[in-house]
Amino acid sequence: MQTLVHLVFPPRCLNCGGLVETDFGLCSGCWRDTQFISGLVCDSCGKPLPGQSDRVEHCDECLAIARPWAQGRAALVYADVGRRLVLGLKHGDRHDIAHPAAQWMARETRPILRPDTLLVPVPLHLHRHLSRRYNQSALLAQALSEQLDCDWCPDALRRQQATPSLDGKSRHERFETLAGRISVPSIRTRLLKDRPVLIVDDVMTTGATLAACTEACLAAGASEVCVSVLARVAQDA
Repeated sequence: MQTLVHLVFPPRCLNCGGLVETDFGLCSGCWRDTQFISGLVCDSCGKPLPGQSDRVEHCDECLAIARPWAQGRAALVYADVGRRLVLGLKHGDRHDIAHPAAQWMARETRPILRPDTLLVPVPLHLHRHLSRRYNQSALLAQALSEQLDCDWCPDALRRQQATPSLDGKSRHERFETLAGRISVPSIRTRLLKDRPVLIVDDVMTTGATLAACTEACLAAGASEVCVSVLARVAQDA
């Protein structure tokens, strides 16, 4: 039956739509043009770093900005194919990207996973959620929970007030816009209390959204927070 399905609907590249051998994969050209993150990375945000090291390293940005979370990882650099995949998932209704993306994220995230970790997606405000019809971060969190064999909760965090788009805003404006806007609903506090949390998002730019989510989880009693994103903005990588 699977062979018949592939004859009628042959597998297509997630990015360009070209023919590939297996479902939910990238063709050789798109794979070559995708900047997967590996090797030495910043321990706080997952940004790729040059060279090699036997110790934990941090990028200049994370040395300058105190991150409230413990560790962070990213699967892709937010550029070229990586950027198109993120935008397809976020704005293009491309739910099919979530599962292969979760496999890439799991590869980088496993080394920082704590026992009994709860996966929590970055929330959308209700109005934006209704408009988009889905939360791309929740799609990633659900798929990643399957890869890592962890629990996840789609509504552990709530965006209390609608916020304007952060595109084009400075680092200071992003942090100011999100201050106090994200919280843990009282019915979910017990779920997070004394438990490690992994916050999941599609892309990290300045880290303002992840910081607001982390602070909300720690205020609710989480024992520790780490973050995992599909892509990291890394202009100088």
